[in-house]
Amino acid sequence: MNKISPDLNLDKLEANAVFNTFKKFDQEHVFKFWDQLSKEERQNLLEQASEIDLKQLKNLTEEHLVSTATKSIDFSEITPAEYIKLKSKNSNPEEWEEAKSLGEDAIRSGKVAAFTPAGGQGSRLGFDAPKGMYPVTPVLKNSLFQLFAEKIKAVSKKYNANIPWYIMTSLENHNDTVEFFMTNDFFGFNEEDIQFFSQYTMPAVDFEGKILMSNKHNIARTPDGHGGSFKALVKSGSTDDMAKRGIDIVSFFQIDNSLVQCIDPYFIGFHIKQQSKLSSKACIKTEPKEKVGLLVAKKGRISTIEYSDFPDEMAAKRNDEGGLLFSTGSIGIHLFDREFISKLGEDNEDFQLPFHKAVKKISTIDDEGNPISLEAPNGVKFEMFGFDALDYTSNAMIFETLRENEFSPLKNATGKDSPETVLNLQLQLFSSWVKAAGGKIEVDENGLPPFSFEIKPSYATDVDEFIAKYDGEAIAEGVVLA
Repeated sequence: MNKISPDLNLDKLEANAVFNTFKKFDQEHVFKFWDQLSKEERQNLLEQASEIDLKQLKNLTEEHLVSTATKSIDFSEITPAEYIKLKSKNSNPEEWEEAKSLGEDAIRSGKVAAFTPAGGQGSRLGFDAPKGMYPVTPVLKNSLFQLFAEKIKAVSKKYNANIPWYIMTSLENHNDTVEFFMTNDFFGFNEEDIQFFSQYTMPAVDFEGKILMSNKHNIARTPDGHGGSFKALVKSGSTDDMAKRGIDIVSFFQIDNSLVQCIDPYFIGFHIKQQSKLSSKACIKTEPKEKVGLLVAKKGRISTIEYSDFPDEMAAKRNDEGGLLFSTGSIGIHLFDREFISKLGEDNEDFQLPFHKAVKKISTIDDEGNPISLEAPNGVKFEMFGFDALDYTSNAMIFETLRENEFSPLKNATGKDSPETVLNLQLQLFSSWVKAAGGKIEVDENGLPPFSFEIKPSYATDVDEFIAKYDGEAIAEGVVLA
């Protein structure tokens, strides 16, 4: 096959230009089954192919698959990172009150927006829908999407502010996500205050750098990682929309963390107080090799090192109090300045996040176009990591939080980080609030009550607000405080 058929929306010259470019980069196998495709399938394949930056893909292949050079970390430069410790550990309450005031003023003035990467499916949970649609609350079984919507709306009401919410979907779940919000009347938001856009993708390749096909007319594509969020925010026009609204600060949180405080005035206040461009919440690690990225200092700058790359000997080091010397674990909750996001997401050579490779099982076809049954990883996907943005700012800030208050990822069908643990952590948190307010509630040695109940965000978004509102109402099976 030397030419692409001209019966397309793209004209003949454009179509042949795509094919010739792929041939030049030794990727013409993408069109191997062209003669077997319908007009619509050909159009679909051409559109996918025309979006690929083949020069970039070649460079990534040479860097990650051909080159034998390895990037090593000089651990002699790594020191523990300084961080804002818990309010309960702080000896300067005036500093915290100042931060809270700054944060509340920013929220009240309409300078804060929420952003959630929500491209994942619930496949690992046995749930055939976007993960954000998974029911998580103890009594009402509200979805993650509804839970976050209610948290954001509760803060908006508290401060008489308009907090827009930007949601990044994937090609796979975009339509289902938008339909879910439409069906639920956008959970009380004005439609224009929730904006959806899809994450960009990268072609997956085999170990020789050849583009893999998921079927005869579709290129195997995978999301470009959380680091790709910045590009998606910029290219979708979301950052322009933020600028028009006067948004300066973007609260970033993952779709799977039901405990997250979506809009935290203390966190925002310290971010402003320290003139930070990127701030991250951290939990103190429970054991040396806990599987969370480690926030450290490197030549005076905050940096992140993957737990798997950190030497066992350093990970096990203790400080004078007996705690881990390197202890601040990143939990995927951040604040970004809007202008910083714009720099990271534009085609700016001075702010280009690097791509990383991940060896994976990637659904593909054989030379006859038949699906291949995979027993081992067969290819590589390329993705950017959001934490690499730390390398582009000298004034990042780390803010400690308690995992029992704010970290409950939903990842697995059973065991660790499962629906059961997510449910239990909510009940433990709610029970601790009731006890802090002087309420009567019996809990077991794990802090769990013998029944399910629920505190809706409309009632309280944190323990202080709960204490101020709770009137001693009896807590029993199925009670919902709203």
